Amino acid sequence: MKQQTKDILFLHFIVLIWGFTAVIGLLIDLTPVEIVFYRTGMAAFLLVIILFSLKRSFVLSSRGSLLKTSIVGFLLAAHWVLFFLSAKISTAAVCLVGMATTSFWTSIIEPLFFKKQIQVFEIFLSLLAVVGILIVFNMEIEYFLGLFFAIVAAILAALFSIINVLLVKKEDHFVITFYEMVFACIFTGITLPFYLVYVSHEMFEWPTLEEVIWLLILASVCTVFAVSYSVKLMKRLSAFFVNLTINLEPIYGIILALLVFGDSEKMSLGFYLGTGLILCSVLLYPLLNRKRKRKALETDILR
Repeated sequence: MKQQTKDILFLHFIVLIWGFTAVIGLLIDLTPVEIVFYRTGMAAFLLVIILFSLKRSFVLSSRGSLLKTSIVGFLLAAHWVLFFLSAKISTAAVCLVGMATTSFWTSIIEPLFFKKQIQVFEIFLSLLAVVGILIVFNMEIEYFLGLFFAIVAAILAALFSIINVLLVKKEDHFVITFYEMVFACIFTGITLPFYLVYVSHEMFEWPTLEEVIWLLILASVCTVFAVSYSVKLMKRLSAFFVNLTINLEPIYGIILALLVFGDSEKMSLGFYLGTGLILCSVLLYPLLNRKRKRKALETDILR
């Protein structure tokens, strides 16, 4: 089996794990900021254990890398808070579909970072996914705010995934993830008191034993494992392709949400039509990308 095929299959496994993230968020009766605070704090602690056991250095290669990880930490914190907030005020399915716009934003932003020409077929596939989103939006108008928060979270995801592509070229993926979790925990820790007082109007709560178990799963499987290895895959896969594949997260998430929550997560026919278009955009990418590479190779030969 080719390395690229292995990478793609592993990426789908990671996306399947992320599909369960929104479901776990609904099982934890804490505010979104509290969930992210505990999640990132636990993840950072677990990464300390991993780095010590692997005898890896905690030192980054430059101050520039430290600055980039702090930026990603802030973007991650804001992204996850909006992600869980979207799921809590709408449904896990609506939240995951809003996240599917990530590839659209990546197709626009990534060429600006790497000074590459914007690929027309990437815009086409992204717009195909967005059409799916619009169909879902028209059919589920009562979930507007949840969908809006998820789309903003998707823009943030596009930004931090592109920065991670730059970081992973010269830094260890576990070290990158460790610093990002530390900064994300710091940012959510700073904003938590303000959120509780001015937004949620709730008292700070310690998680129950059951919630601690879910938070550990969220921190270990959905964060340390999934985030670290998704960053590692970016050494060989583009940020656009990674985020396009993540468009399948709603489909995986919907299946998992239906298994866990049953009828409360069932959506209209339009919802499933929209997710079908998202699936088509993912399946078409390898075909169109292969065609583009073949055409580019033929052009080089003619030259």
